[in-house]
Amino acid sequence: MPPLAALARAARLLAEHGFREVARNERGDSLYLAHGDGPWRLRLSNHARTPKQRRGHPEVLASLVVREPRTEAQVAAMVAAALRDYAGGLRRAAAQASAVPSEAASRK
Repeated sequence: MPPLAALARAARLLAEHGFREVARNERGDSLYLAHGDGPWRLRLSNHARTPKQRRGHPEVLASLVVREPRTEAQVAAMVAAALRDYAGGLRRAAAQASAVPSEAASRK
């Protein structure tokens, strides 16, 4: 399927996992999805983020990028990988949040 169709299919698969669209860039080629009410996002796009975008949007834990035509199976595999990356990002964010108070306490 063409890249735009593959991205739409990925969005539908992620919706089945509880993700919902919360933002879209001005060009409409990047979607930001949330799971629950937390601040964290999963990004779907046809292009990778730049370092400046990464710094400006630390709430994005994972990205799924489709630049070329993909099969249904390939899209499903990309969604599975994005879900793993998102879960890993959640674990890292939780670890960093819990490390901050203990670092401050160790300096006393």
